[in-house]
Amino acid sequence: MNNGIRHMVVFTLRYPPESDETREFLSDARDRLSAIPVVQRFEAFRQVSRKNEYQYGFSMEFAGSDEYREYNEHPAHVAFVNERWKIEVTDFLEIDFESVGD
Repeated sequence: MNNGIRHMVVFTLRYPPESDETREFLSDARDRLSAIPVVQRFEAFRQVSRKNEYQYGFSMEFAGSDEYREYNEHPAHVAFVNERWKIEVTDFLEIDFESVGD
């Protein structure tokens, strides 16, 4: 059985929250990553809790492990990581869940 996967990452950018650089990063991420065919339900979030220090989060879903692997290897994802993520993100935590039950 192929269970769905929810991929989430919370992160902090090197820019002030209301800066043009932050808006551009978040917009570029949405445009580039949500355009990858296997990505479902891409969402971007701003942190409002004082319980952790991360500023933003992305969440997306995949039909299963094959689609998740395809996303990770997709040229658009690899390019985004190399061109933006590794340069502009100062700290992050990745969380991947596989759905259980019905």
